[in-house]
Amino acid sequence: MPTKEPTRCSWAVDSAGSTLYTDYHDNEWGRPLYGRDALFERVCLEAFQSGLAWITILRKREGFRRAFDGFQPEKIARYTDTDVARLMADAEIVRNRAKIESAISNARAVLDLDTDLSNLLWSFAPKRRARPQRLSDVPAVTEESTAMAKELKRRGFRFVGPTTAYALMQATGMVDDHVRSCWVPRADTTPD
Repeated sequence: MPTKEPTRCSWAVDSAGSTLYTDYHDNEWGRPLYGRDALFERVCLEAFQSGLAWITILRKREGFRRAFDGFQPEKIARYTDTDVARLMADAEIVRNRAKIESAISNARAVLDLDTDLSNLLWSFAPKRRARPQRLSDVPAVTEESTAMAKELKRRGFRFVGPTTAYALMQATGMVDDHVRSCWVPRADTTPD
């Protein structure tokens, strides 16, 4: 007898038959993520995703990691116009000059912080709440994501509006927007 697929959030199934969405949903999305470089990567990827489907970013994720030196802010902050030209020619990433330049600018902003990026971002995590009943119950922007975006912009970050900030909060487990019927268990949001 075939085993039944577990119930997932509806967005986690790729109609093209890829397992990228399913794997991302089951193993990463909504799971608490800490650490400067890991969170910096997510800030960058969420910015690159702006205006595009998330599957585009998942398909190019390894290309991004290679092209952006594993998202190490110290390396990216030293990028020059030569690096921008190299990145603009790299078909394995999203070639958008404004987004590429924002990743470089954001790396510099990370290094200028007077606090740890992980602590800063997690300071905007809202109180734990019930999971949404349906995907349509999930907001695109919240008071917390608006405050996060405002603070990041104040600190020199770019491409971090309230919608992008909320997507970051969802992706990194600051909020749990798995629908109630989803099999993924609630994660503990206490840092290691």
